[in-house]
Amino acid sequence: MKREQSIYWHFLCESCAEHLYLGHWGIIAEENKNLQPQGDEDPGKFKEAELKMRKQFGMPEGEKLVNYYSCSYWKGRVPRQGWLYLTVNHLCFYSFLLGKEVTLVVQWVDVTGLEKNATLLFPESIRVDTRDQELFFSMFLNIGETFKLMEQLANLAMRQLLDNEGFLEDKAPPRPAQPHRNISALKRDLDARAKNEYYRAMFRLPRDERLDGHTSCTLWTPFNKLHIPGQMFISSNYICFASKEEDSCHLIIPLREVTIVEKADSSSVLPSPLSISTKNKMTFLFANLKDRDFLVEKIADFLLKTSSKQPGDNSAGRKASVMDPAPESSQAPQEASEQPASPSSSCGGCQSSLAQEAPTASQGLLKLFRRNAPVEDLGAKRAKETMKEELWNIHFSEYGRGVCMYRTATTRDLVLKGIPEGLRGELWLLFSGAWNEMVTHPGYYSELVEKSTGRYSLATEEIERDLHRSMPEHPAFQNELGIAALRRVLTAYAFRNPTIGYCQAMNIVTSVLLLYGSEEEAFWLLVALCERMLPDYYNTRVVGALVDQGIFEELTRDFLPQLSEKMQDLGVIASISLSWFLTLFLSVMPFESAVVIVDCFFYEGIKVVLQLALAILDANMEKLLDCSDEGEAMTILGRYLDNVVNKQSVSPPIPHLHALLTSGDDPPEEVDIFDLLKVSYEKFSSLRADDIEQMRFKQRLKVIQSLEDTAKRSVVRAIPGDIGFSVEELEDLYMVFKAKHLASQYWGSSRPAAVRRDPSLPYLEQYRIDASQFQELFARLTPWACGAHTPVLAGRMFRLLDRNKDSLINFKEFVTGMSGMYHGDLTEKLKVLYKLHLPPALSPEEAESALEAAHYFTEDSSPEASPLASDLDLYLPWEAQEALQQEEGAGAGSEDVQGKGGEEKGTSPADYRHYLQMWAKEKEVQKETIKDLPKMNQMKKSLKWTCKACGEKQSFLRAYGEGSGADCRRHVQKLNLLQGQLSEASPSTQMTRNAPLAAEARPCWP
Repeated sequence: MKREQSIYWHFLCESCAEHLYLGHWGIIAEENKNLQPQGDEDPGKFKEAELKMRKQFGMPEGEKLVNYYSCSYWKGRVPRQGWLYLTVNHLCFYSFLLGKEVTLVVQWVDVTGLEKNATLLFPESIRVDTRDQELFFSMFLNIGETFKLMEQLANLAMRQLLDNEGFLEDKAPPRPAQPHRNISALKRDLDARAKNEYYRAMFRLPRDERLDGHTSCTLWTPFNKLHIPGQMFISSNYICFASKEEDSCHLIIPLREVTIVEKADSSSVLPSPLSISTKNKMTFLFANLKDRDFLVEKIADFLLKTSSKQPGDNSAGRKASVMDPAPESSQAPQEASEQPASPSSSCGGCQSSLAQEAPTASQGLLKLFRRNAPVEDLGAKRAKETMKEELWNIHFSEYGRGVCMYRTATTRDLVLKGIPEGLRGELWLLFSGAWNEMVTHPGYYSELVEKSTGRYSLATEEIERDLHRSMPEHPAFQNELGIAALRRVLTAYAFRNPTIGYCQAMNIVTSVLLLYGSEEEAFWLLVALCERMLPDYYNTRVVGALVDQGIFEELTRDFLPQLSEKMQDLGVIASISLSWFLTLFLSVMPFESAVVIVDCFFYEGIKVVLQLALAILDANMEKLLDCSDEGEAMTILGRYLDNVVNKQSVSPPIPHLHALLTSGDDPPEEVDIFDLLKVSYEKFSSLRADDIEQMRFKQRLKVIQSLEDTAKRSVVRAIPGDIGFSVEELEDLYMVFKAKHLASQYWGSSRPAAVRRDPSLPYLEQYRIDASQFQELFARLTPWACGAHTPVLAGRMFRLLDRNKDSLINFKEFVTGMSGMYHGDLTEKLKVLYKLHLPPALSPEEAESALEAAHYFTEDSSPEASPLASDLDLYLPWEAQEALQQEEGAGAGSEDVQGKGGEEKGTSPADYRHYLQMWAKEKEVQKETIKDLPKMNQMKKSLKWTCKACGEKQSFLRAYGEGSGADCRRHVQKLNLLQGQLSEASPSTQMTRNAPLAAEARPCWP
């Protein structure tokens, strides 16, 4: 017994040691490790589960299993114990218990809601909502891990539907060159991506930054003489620190600023200390580091790589070194052309070539167009501004200045009290992270300006239309200097990011950025705003703004339940929130007040905008509850916002365009913007960034699925009314068609249909399928499937529907073909069938083999057979054939001469092209009548040959007509009598071209 206990204890110690080592460093976090034993203990078992999943649910080889879990699916009130398989594109469940089998397959793109809850009926369960059903799963071994993974996969699917591939990286999970050997490999990739996104969002880092590892430690803060516990994060270009308490301390140290990394002597008070010095004479002391030697080696490697990236440096003799004995240090190379550590310093090599061309290349528009106000009016305001500047200078002396500044609760309080105008541009660059990107991309903006100058696009056209609508009340944009600067910045960004291009409201925000910064600084602030701080806000469908609008509605229900129902009835939230969020209140509030909100936004993010919006509704609750319609509520809110003032502003007041709303006998009293911000933090400060991100995921599912439903309805409305299908049938067909298109995104990256969807296209053109996908749908959905010849028939139908010859068909073309087969009368069905035996339905190989078919037709001596007059009869429209016969009859004196003339015309390339042009007119959309049918002796001949090719005449005629083959023949005879086109063609007439598939038909002939 003791021996067994000893062995177990030894195993437990080894496992804990592995957990301690991996848990404190690296993105392979043990807390995210799959707790089910079947995965990591036996990689072969996971492979077996993946093969079982593909066989059980019919998944192709390209579908990768991420993880699988044992759980229960609640069908009614009965739990079905089984296995939940989470793949990259699907959620699958299988259970076989007591002779009852349950199989579920749900695409992630169809998920409309995902929630973890606990009720009496479903204890600690996960609810998955789709358009058609609600699914409940429970009894997980680790429900937290399962739910997190499901969130990641659903989020990837929503991003695929959103399809902003250019600036939403990691759209699909990485696919390694070698297959994964254990259960956690692909899941580890997803966990790494989640950690990268969290790391970049927390410290406002560029989108290409990748987290290498993190470890717990303490940071010595000289301003309060404390060791603050937290986490150190290391990536290839940055060392960052975040305290355990959210507002205690944040620190960002770019490796380009690091000069020395030293390992100091350990002591009982300060174990494993590490000192990092920067160029601006700041030293940061970390302690309680685990595996300090490994950490120093990592930093030294990154310093070497960073030094090699610096422009104009000489890498020889610049190697970082670790010196012995203690204190050991790794010294970074000294830069030949040092980059500035703060926007307040000169930008050196970062200056654009535009500096010699335009004043806006070196300073903001506010400095160029500052109007001198009377001195007596600025006495108290100027003193207040001077006091703010002094407070910030004291803060810089204690907490540091520039990108390496300690960011604490004191910093946030100073921001809430207002940033001095002289520091506004500098601090915006630092807090948004735009400074890091500008310093590391010198000359990038000027290159974009040069490349985009003179270029024309839809975005530039929209920019030109909105230039003079951008803060026209401000003197800086009442002349060509400000307008030209705004044009260059917006055009450069549209050229950089064509996925967004230009969206209304970008002009208003950019004009404010230009007031406080140079063109290059405004450009990088716009990059930070559109691509990191307000993701998806300014795309074609303003998805990000709609997501935050949904969050605002949810917060209104939580914090203002009395007002929420009233606002929903009036429909006010949807009207106000978009303008508030898209322009950060700049379009609805006086400029001097709104710019204070922009200050807080660059430091706090979207949290402050949501808090402020709630405070505005709360301040007007009584008036809003008494409103009778939406217009009255909008007027109340508009009048309130117009009277939010900034009494501390030293700039001359700028007329606000919305001031007309304040006209009346009893205008509302003025509200100070700083008092409003204070109230918003006092009442709604419980909002946390993590909670907002969680709500964003929940709302993103709803918003994107709602947009997809809108697209579906738009596509269905675009289908002609005479198509034959009901609206419900068209919607069902659209979902099938869309699923087939998305399948090409999953597994068919080499297919034409796998080209990424362009959301800027009309809804009808966004989803398309290729020939192989159409063939699958044809075999499953159409009534014309006929055994082994189904692929050939499907290929011909696809070529017939593909009018623009791009090897893809859209939904309208798809349902047009389906309608002809399902809802067309016999005349239309016969017409479609005959077209399948003419170009363009024929492939080139089939057209070449048509000559062989002539021999088989002429050998047929059945009573129904009648010879065909000419090869052109099969290829030309029937009006052209009649014209041809009239021409031949008028120009020939005998039957022999007619035959000869017909043969010459049939073989003449010039005549052939002429009649093909006439035949092309048939492509025009028009209602086909019975007169459009071919001569029925030819139709019968073609049908008879095709029937023999299929080998089962009766079943084939039932597929295309009504009833038996005799019924179909009676229909043909009636049509012959109606048309009067039964021909008495000569048996000696030779046929030079005929229907294809002769080679396939040969074995079927007697």
